Amino acid sequence: MGNRLYQEARKYAEIAKGSPGQEEAISRAKNALSSAFANSTAAEQEQLREMQQKLEQ
Repeated sequence: MGNRLYQEARKYAEIAKGSPGQEEAISRAKNALSSAFANSTAAEQEQLREMQQKLEQ
């Protein structure tokens, strides 16, 4: 996928998932997800929602 913000959001979400209890990593991932959302396709937005839900668990 060519959407740089989407790719960064995925990367930070993966890092945060592997770092339980790391508030900074989770915060960075949530910010990246938020930034990517407005510039993403509908399919990417759905995946971003799923990533955000996983971070909030």
